[in-house]
Amino acid sequence: MPSSVVHHFIYFPNTEILRIIYQSGSVYDYLKVPSDIIEKFGKAKSKGQFLNKVIKPRFKYIRIE
Repeated sequence: MPSSVVHHFIYFPNTEILRIIYQSGSVYDYLKVPSDIIEKFGKAKSKGQFLNKVIKPRFKYIRIE
């Protein structure tokens, strides 16, 4: 099911950076996100809820665009 919040995401395992491309076009990098979190994020029914409840409160981020 497509997300109303997340358009696309890319994970860079070597640096543990999760790049989120939002439906709005904004791009953020979330830092030091371990692969087990990415696995759960990929399987989540609601990417937006998972992002808000698990990723945003725990990981620092940088706005790219």
